[in-house]
Amino acid sequence: MNKLSAYISGKVFAAFFIVLLLILSLDVLSALIDQLGDLRNDYSLRQAFIYIGLTIPGRVNEFIPLATLIGCLVAMGMLSSSSEIMIMRASGVSLFQLIHLVFKPTLWLISLSIVIAEFISPVTDQWATSHKDLQLSGRDQSLVLQSGLWHREADNFMHFNVVQPGGVLYGVTLFKFDHLGKLTQTLIADRASFQSRNWLLENVKITSFSDDKIIQDQFTTQLWETQLTPKMLSYLSLDASELSPTGLFEYIAFLEQQGLDTKAYELAFWQKCLHPLAIMSLVLVALSFIFGPLRSSTMGYRIFIGVVVGISFQFAQNLLGPSSLIYGFSPFYAVLSPIIIISALGLILLYRVR
Repeated sequence: MNKLSAYISGKVFAAFFIVLLLILSLDVLSALIDQLGDLRNDYSLRQAFIYIGLTIPGRVNEFIPLATLIGCLVAMGMLSSSSEIMIMRASGVSLFQLIHLVFKPTLWLISLSIVIAEFISPVTDQWATSHKDLQLSGRDQSLVLQSGLWHREADNFMHFNVVQPGGVLYGVTLFKFDHLGKLTQTLIADRASFQSRNWLLENVKITSFSDDKIIQDQFTTQLWETQLTPKMLSYLSLDASELSPTGLFEYIAFLEQQGLDTKAYELAFWQKCLHPLAIMSLVLVALSFIFGPLRSSTMGYRIFIGVVVGISFQFAQNLLGPSSLIYGFSPFYAVLSPIIIISALGLILLYRVR
C-alpha cells in the first residue's frame, strides 16, 4: 500500500505542478502587460519584473485550489484511461482507500497553501507594493503620491509614499489640525525608521501656521511619537486579501476596539481560514467525476469540466462574499455555502458509484 500511495502521490504532484505552472505563466504574462502602463520615473521594465516576481507567492496561493482540482482530474484520469484504477479495484483496493490515497498529497498541498498564506505572501506582497511605490516616486520623496497610504490619528492626518517591512517609511507627510479643524502645522520628511518605541524622522521640514505669520524650520533628524507601529502599518498597507489569517484576526480586534466596521476583513479572514476546506471539496468533486460520469471521457473534456467547476466555484464565492457586505448576512456563511454545495455534489456522485 505504501508503494501504491507513493505512486499515486507522484502522479498527483506532477500533474498539479504542471497545471500550476501553466496557469501561473498566463497570469504573470497578463500582469506584465498590465504593468507596462505604469512605467515611469525609476519604474522600468526591469523593476516591473521584480515587482511581479515578488507577487508570485500570492499568485501561487490563489491558484492552488484550481490547480489541485485540474491536477487530480488529469492524474486520476490518466490512471483511469490506462485501466490502472480498474486493476487496483480488482486487486482489492476499495473506493474509500483510493480516495484516501489521493487526499494524502492533497494534505501536503493544503499545508503548502497555509505556509504561503501565513508566512510568505504577506511579506512578499508588502515588499512588492513598497518597491513599486518607491520606484514610482522617483528621487523626490516629499511628493505625495496617489498610491501611498493615508492614516488618521486623533486630529492628525498622515500620508506615507512607501511603507517597507521592518519599520521603514519614505515620503512622510503629517498634517496637524486644531479642534476647530484648522490646519496648524505640516511636517515633511524624506524617511522615517522605527527606533525602539518612537520613529526617527530624517531631513525634516516643518511649516507652522498662525493667524499672522508662517514659520518654517528644518532639522536633520527628529523624533516622532505616534501609536503607529511597524506591525500595524503592515496591516494598513495591504489589502484585506493580502493579509495573513493571524494578521486579519489581530486587525479585526483593533478595528472593533476603534468601533469601526470589520465586515470586509471578516470576509477575508474566513476566506483564508476555510481555504483548506475549499481545496478538499474541489478534490472530492474531482474524484467523483473520475469514478463516476467522466471515467470514460477524454483528457481534454476532463480538463474542460475541471476549469468550468473551478471557475463556477470561484464565481459563487466572489458573488456571495460581497453580497454579505451589502445585505448584512454573516461572511462566514457566504464563504462556507459554496464549499458545502460542491462537497455535497461530490458525495452524492461518489455514493451513486459505490
